[in-house]
Amino acid sequence: MASTFEKNILKTPALLGYIFQTNSYPREHEQLKKLREATVTNYNQSSVMSVAVDGQLLSMLLKVMNAKKTIEVGVFTTYSLLSTALAIPANGHIITIDTNREAFEFGLEFIKKAGVDKKINFINSDAYSVLNDLINNEKEIGRFEFAFVDAAKEDFIKLLKLVTIGGVIAYDNSLWCGTVAQTLEELHQNLDDHPRRDMLIKVTNETRDFNTFIS
Repeated sequence: MASTFEKNILKTPALLGYIFQTNSYPREHEQLKKLREATVTNYNQSSVMSVAVDGQLLSMLLKVMNAKKTIEVGVFTTYSLLSTALAIPANGHIITIDTNREAFEFGLEFIKKAGVDKKINFINSDAYSVLNDLINNEKEIGRFEFAFVDAAKEDFIKLLKLVTIGGVIAYDNSLWCGTVAQTLEELHQNLDDHPRRDMLIKVTNETRDFNTFIS
C-alpha cells in the first residue's frame, strides 16, 4: 500500500535522491529551502507539497513566457506560490485561492522574508466562486498568462476563459502517483486498509476523466 502512493516513479528512490541532491536542491532559493524543511517538520505532509524540481519547472516556464499575471488554485504552505512569486518580474501579480488560511499564513513568513509578498493577492475561498466572479468581470477574461492548479480540476473550463491564448495552464497530480494506470480491483487491493480509501479512489477516477478530456 505504501509504495502505491510514493511520489517517486523512477526506477529507484536513490536515483530520485541523486537528482535532488545534484540538481534541484543546489538551485533552490534559501527561503524555498527553509519553507520545504519547515513544512516537513510542522505538517508531516511533505508528499503533498510541491518539491524543488516542481518549483523549478514552474519557474522556468514563467521566465520563458515572461509572465506577469498569474493565478494559482490551491497553495497548501505556498511552496509553488513562492516559486512563482520569485520568478515573475517586480510588477507581476498573482491571484491565489485556497480555503486553508492557516497553511497560507504558515508560508507567508517565508514569502515576506523573500521580499515578494506584495505580488500576491490571497483569497481565502473556494475556487468555484472566485473563478465565477473573475469570469463575470469582462476585464479579466484572457488576462492571465499562467495558471497553476494544485487542487480539484473540475474548474478547467473556467480557467480556459481566463488564461490568454498562448498562455499555459499547469496541473499537479495528473498521474496521481501512478494509480491512474491501475484497475479498480488493483486499487481496492492496494488501498484495502487505507483510512482514506474511498477518497483516493474517487480522486483517481476524476483524474482519469480529466486526462481523457485533455487528451
